Amino acid sequence: MNNLIVYCEIENGIVADVSLELLTKGRTLADKLGCQLEALVIGSELSGVEKQIFPYGADRIYMADDKRLAPYTSLPHAAILTGLFKEIKPQVCLMGATCVGRDLGPRVSSALHSGLTADCTSLEIGPHTDNKSGKTYENLLYQIRPAFGGNIVATIVNPDCRPQMATVREGVMKREIYNENHTGEIVAVDVNKYVKDEDFVVSIIDRQIAKSKVNIKGAPVVVAGGYGVGSKENFKLLYDLAAVLGGEVGASRAAVDAGYTEHERQIGQTGVTVRPKLYIACGISGQIQHIAGMQDSSIIISVNTDPEAPINSIADYVITGSVEEVLPKLIKYYKKNSK
Repeated sequence: MNNLIVYCEIENGIVADVSLELLTKGRTLADKLGCQLEALVIGSELSGVEKQIFPYGADRIYMADDKRLAPYTSLPHAAILTGLFKEIKPQVCLMGATCVGRDLGPRVSSALHSGLTADCTSLEIGPHTDNKSGKTYENLLYQIRPAFGGNIVATIVNPDCRPQMATVREGVMKREIYNENHTGEIVAVDVNKYVKDEDFVVSIIDRQIAKSKVNIKGAPVVVAGGYGVGSKENFKLLYDLAAVLGGEVGASRAAVDAGYTEHERQIGQTGVTVRPKLYIACGISGQIQHIAGMQDSSIIISVNTDPEAPINSIADYVITGSVEEVLPKLIKYYKKNSK
């Protein structure tokens, strides 16, 4: 009771990366709370899935295994979470900010009258004092995310309603194995206890899933461009530099909105989160929402005409100049020294 639980998404027997990332973070948070870390898996033919989850520190796994539960549909999954949570009363529930999480999270939080913070960039545990009542709460979940268009970073707390619910985008949290040999308890969920026949009124006739052709998240080098690149033509210089360095091209939201490149390359709060060994930011001002998606890069180089650009404050190296001026020199130098 009152433990921390992670809803684990599963596709073709594989637990989603974002779920494993949340288990990693959940283990740390559960230790601070002095409670157990639990996982919930809903689907079909789940035998063996625990081998993917236990190494990330889960103490207990709730498994709802029924052929009717895969692929995902809203009503039965929401019914199981709502019914189970009423029984086990978790204090925290974490989900991925995926298509599934964005659909499921609001349904469950609405049914349970609890709060839900979407697209968190950080999760911590700490106290909170209500200035109006003077009441102090201990061990609340700090749900941290950019707000007001990315102009501020807001810390949101939910003092009274449970569970405290948050969704996190893939790549925001680090994924680390807790203990390869860690094991725990497996609890079989009685699906029929929570679902009704009418929950299966929607059936999936056909499913088409297109895999992304862009792998920015796993690239060791990312050359990213912002609105300051100036044009779609100038953006080609980023592709040339990335090709020389063996990296991928990324972009800020402003560059994507301007049509310089496709949305799959967008980095930040509304895009992907990356942690490359080298991140070269070209013509990027450095709004909070973009920084949230790349601040953990090992080395950051900023190329910008504005020496006061906000991104320069987190950059390891700053090159003041235009993309048209600086990038051809970098390309020429790296080509020369890579032979």
